Amino acid sequence: MSSLKKKLEEKILQHRPRTERLVKEYGDVKVDEVKISQVIGGMRGIKCLVTDISYLDPFEGIRFRGYTIPEVLEKLPKVPGAEMPYVEGFLYLLLTGDIPTMQEVEEVHKEFNARKKVPQYVFDILHAMPKDSHPMTMFATAIMSMHLDSVFDKEYRKGIQKADYWSAYYEDAMNLLAKIPEIAAHIYRWKYKDGDIIPSDPDLDMGGNFAHMMGIGRPYDDVARLYFILHSDHESGNVSAHTGHLVASALSDIYYSISAMLNGLAGPLHGLANEEVLRWLQGVMDSMGGKIPTEEEMKKFVWDTLESGKVVPGFGHAVLRKTDPRYMAQREFCLKHLPDDPIFKYVDLLFKVVPPILLEQGKAKNPWPNVDAQSGVIQWHYGVREYEFYTVLFGIGRALGVCSNIIWARGLGYPIERPKSVTTDMLEEIAFGKKS
Repeated sequence: MSSLKKKLEEKILQHRPRTERLVKEYGDVKVDEVKISQVIGGMRGIKCLVTDISYLDPFEGIRFRGYTIPEVLEKLPKVPGAEMPYVEGFLYLLLTGDIPTMQEVEEVHKEFNARKKVPQYVFDILHAMPKDSHPMTMFATAIMSMHLDSVFDKEYRKGIQKADYWSAYYEDAMNLLAKIPEIAAHIYRWKYKDGDIIPSDPDLDMGGNFAHMMGIGRPYDDVARLYFILHSDHESGNVSAHTGHLVASALSDIYYSISAMLNGLAGPLHGLANEEVLRWLQGVMDSMGGKIPTEEEMKKFVWDTLESGKVVPGFGHAVLRKTDPRYMAQREFCLKHLPDDPIFKYVDLLFKVVPPILLEQGKAKNPWPNVDAQSGVIQWHYGVREYEFYTVLFGIGRALGVCSNIIWARGLGYPIERPKSVTTDMLEEIAFGKKS
């Protein structure tokens, strides 16, 4: 260990008790209108961001432009012969707040088709990277490389008016959103399928074309549509959404901003939860010898898990006070299309037994399953079994919401984000009168 790192370790170890004391003993003391526990605790719950794109209702789940998830899936125009709506129509809703007509959806589809050709240099960059690079590294790098073609960057250098920033951001966002399904599918086929690339089909919608380029038959097209919609936005405070918003507030273009968004999403505390749940589920199956347990056997397993000090991943949510509607939408899909899938049978049993047990245990404020308890199972069932790629799928969907937020932020002229910091000495003086 270097001397610098050793000194840093000493400083950190000396500092930790101070922070722990502030949170434990003085967490409710206010700094202006903010609690010390919020200042130290990652700004959780501080209302200091504005977005009209989505809102996380504790009792209804995510509302996209005021519509609940069931309403979105019901009201948006659907792809002919499919169960799920056009992703293009969903983007229209995010941007405008209006449910589009089929004609308006088709116009977005045509616009995407006109923009979807990925520059060759993007593929050249991907092919130059080590093939064992993480797919999120490849995805973020590919997107950032397209800054070369940024409309906003070129217009800014020409002296574009501030009131027109949103227009250039819109052009870049649409160009990016039209291209990212092919970039993601290319990474998948290049990395995991021996480079057997499947060309884009201009006649297919975004979800259908993605499934086609992945090489997976129906109903995976509906899986893609549902997955992208459900993962698109989650207010602005989560790491990926806030990172994209923050970077864009410096007038970094869409490519820099969405690449940064992906880097935040790649963290194990954010975008990797569905992977971790699936790993845990498969571990449970192994421990039970692969057989489908009875409800009583599953109850015993859950109690044993909790009493050993471990948790049941995929259950609970910081805000929601009911089962995550994103979970329910995927559950309904599973009940219809893969009711006999062995992993889903485990998920189904856990859905039935875990919430009552957590309520009885009395430690969980919200014992209901969240989106991550379900999403990895569907991907695994349809052959996408490379865990590390799941976050790329998340990223495609999240780009829809973050691009929409960024466009609106520029349209409304939101300033660069610059919160004020305080020192630990200041907090201690506020909390218990210690002089610095």
